Amino acid sequence: MNEASGPIINGDAAAALMDPLTDLVLRAGAAILAVNRAVMKVDGKLDGSPVTEADIAADRIIGEGLARLVPEVPALSEERVHLAKPPQGGSFFLIDPLDGTKEFVAGHAEFTVNLALVTNGTPVLGIIGAPALGLIWRGLVGRGAERLKTGAGSVGEPIHTRPHPQRGEPWIAAVSRSHGDIRTAAFIEARPGAIRQMLGSAVKFGRVAEGAADIYPRLAPTSEWDVAAGHAIVTAAGGKITDSQGADVQFGKSREGFIVPEFIAWGDPAAAAAL
Repeated sequence: MNEASGPIINGDAAAALMDPLTDLVLRAGAAILAVNRAVMKVDGKLDGSPVTEADIAADRIIGEGLARLVPEVPALSEERVHLAKPPQGGSFFLIDPLDGTKEFVAGHAEFTVNLALVTNGTPVLGIIGAPALGLIWRGLVGRGAERLKTGAGSVGEPIHTRPHPQRGEPWIAAVSRSHGDIRTAAFIEARPGAIRQMLGSAVKFGRVAEGAADIYPRLAPTSEWDVAAGHAIVTAAGGKITDSQGADVQFGKSREGFIVPEFIAWGDPAAAAAL
């Protein structure tokens, strides 16, 4: 990607891409499931995180598919980040071909394929596939969100976030099974009555979007490709993503390494306004 403003994908064009992009996520998920975790090779990246042949296979499917579908739109993948520079505008794709590689390597089912379309710094379309769970969450901002099963003939079920619990009622915080941090723990502890729901990967965004969890805080650095698809889906489902001060989270700007310093996914935007 270069730093010049790229092409703009409008709402109708994004809507027309939803099914073809979902097919890419499905195919990438099938490729991941086809890998034998018992014998696969696990390598380490420079940051110490693992990468497997499943990551590479899924990335290849999505990268080649996007090049056929929309060759004019830049695509940034976790597995090819060294080729990219932050764009300053226009539309581009953000891809995490295997989010939750640690979960995958450990034999857990909560790993995902994340694909997002970002326009002018804001995710507008998101697809999260959880192949081992047989689920896909997807959404287009302004046009709603839905959950699908991955079997043949599956029909999308519209989903929506839920109102934040009233005072004295328990509320559910989706938290990472693999990545804990002090600030996030303190944020949750400052809200008495929270029930922690331990989950892996971007499944946490899906649970907020479908109203099964109220909030997903991550007050430690993570990468844009981990967040963008969930950002679009939660927003499309009626929620909101902010930083700890209530400000919007931007993508594809000039932050080194495509890092998101912190974020909170709120099921109820009114709860975010109370920060």
